[in-house]
Amino acid sequence: QVQLVESGGGLVQAGGSLRLSCTASGRTISVYIMSWFRQTPGKEREFVGSILRSGSSSDYADSVKGRFTISRDNAKNTIYLQMNSLKPEDTAVYYCATGTRYANSNWGQGTQVTVSS
Repeated sequence: QVQLVESGGGLVQAGGSLRLSCTASGRTISVYIMSWFRQTPGKEREFVGSILRSGSSSDYADSVKGRFTISRDNAKNTIYLQMNSLKPEDTAVYYCATGTRYANSNWGQGTQVTVSS
């Protein structure tokens, strides 16, 4: 079993940037495709993006494409979500998970991102 802990959230003005981290313990993440999701109160959890095991390719939701970048450092057992040009609608709790958009597990506890206008 792998445990995931997200960090790096906070309050930022629109147009600003944040970098989230997701650090794993219990098992190496090198064997997993890893994904980021986000959720706001009253809404379903939304896929943000995923990254292949090697980090060679990533997939993003249309809403964040061109602004967000996922990367990974398997040696540090960590993945990252670089968020640029943030918008108020990006406000959410961000989660990482093992697996893909459609098949995922081992959720972290989430980190709050708030973008002020």
